[in-house]
Amino acid sequence: MNEYVMKNGKKLRRGLTTGTCAAAAASAAAWDLLTGEVRKEVMLKLPDGQSVLLPVRKLQCAFGAEYAVTKDSGDDPDVTNGTEIRARAEFCYDAPENSFREEEFPGVCLQAGEGVGIVTKRGLEQNVGMPAINRIPRKMILSAACEALENSDREEEICITVSVPEGRKLARRTFNPMLGVEGGISILGTTGIIEPMSEKAIVDTIALQIRQKKEEGRTVLVLVPGNYGKRYAEQDLGLSSSAVVPCSNYIGESLDLAVASGFKKILLIGNLGKLIKVAAGIMNTHSRVSDARWEIMAAYAGIHGADASILRQIRECATTDAMLELLTEWKIRETVMEDLIRSLGQQLTRRTGDHAVCGSVVFSEQYGCLGQTAEAGEILEEMQKEQRREQEW
Repeated sequence: MNEYVMKNGKKLRRGLTTGTCAAAAASAAAWDLLTGEVRKEVMLKLPDGQSVLLPVRKLQCAFGAEYAVTKDSGDDPDVTNGTEIRARAEFCYDAPENSFREEEFPGVCLQAGEGVGIVTKRGLEQNVGMPAINRIPRKMILSAACEALENSDREEEICITVSVPEGRKLARRTFNPMLGVEGGISILGTTGIIEPMSEKAIVDTIALQIRQKKEEGRTVLVLVPGNYGKRYAEQDLGLSSSAVVPCSNYIGESLDLAVASGFKKILLIGNLGKLIKVAAGIMNTHSRVSDARWEIMAAYAGIHGADASILRQIRECATTDAMLELLTEWKIRETVMEDLIRSLGQQLTRRTGDHAVCGSVVFSEQYGCLGQTAEAGEILEEMQKEQRREQEW
């Protein structure tokens, strides 16, 4: 892994996610338990194929083997920077209650220890009652432990327990309690790497990427808020990664930059959790700036006949996927989404004015494509034509 990245002319240090730290600690603990080998560092493969070498520290443990990694967030401001992430490996013969097991990684289970949050509201990546360890970090942790098991001469099953001694205290400084995660922090990470970015650096980076796309001769600009949108654009819509610009939470500024760069057609592809805010005219979608998801959804549900008891249930949902689940039960999901996406299109048009045509495709991790604005089909077709021309060249 390249340790540094240039942002806005400054050399900034990358950091590592809680998921990466937990996987490294789990790897060392599993190897120690199974082979007796004490490690001081671990070479870990990240989801994108890069490798990173992490220092690990063995802890005294009454049973099994336990290791710790001190989280380094690089030059990115993060409440978990300097936090100790631990993993204990022990033999087990029955999977503990509320632990994770996956067929891909036989002989290994994963559970939460002290300071790792437990999900209390539906709609997150995990079911209610399960540890708040997201899908990609789970895979990294289980894979690291399974590799040790496969390379040992032991046949017993092992259990990995991830803990964060300061997690309960740190969680008060996060949005976890509001999202429905209690008792600690979440173990997170999509790529395993934290990219250091100040707010100005993010916007400057977006501006640079937009200018580059224009200089490449592109006629259509594709904006995505984050990794989920990028993956959907590539895997579900078949768009080239070279055509996509991540805009983070700065959707309004990104649209302004696209117009200033001369783009006449813009396609915004994103998860409902972000774009529901844009439908209400909120152009900076960071949760610290605005989090009106349930209020917006309740307003649209009310328009389509939802009564007060239904609206109260929407208010209790931690995520828009959980809200969609309720709308599906009440058989109003399609009409609500149609109305909401129409408003989204109006807000985008209001922002870009007559300088550009802007459309949007909205999806959900759970429900897939939820719909698209009236302008999106034409823009998407133009984008696909542009890609075909590139391939012919």
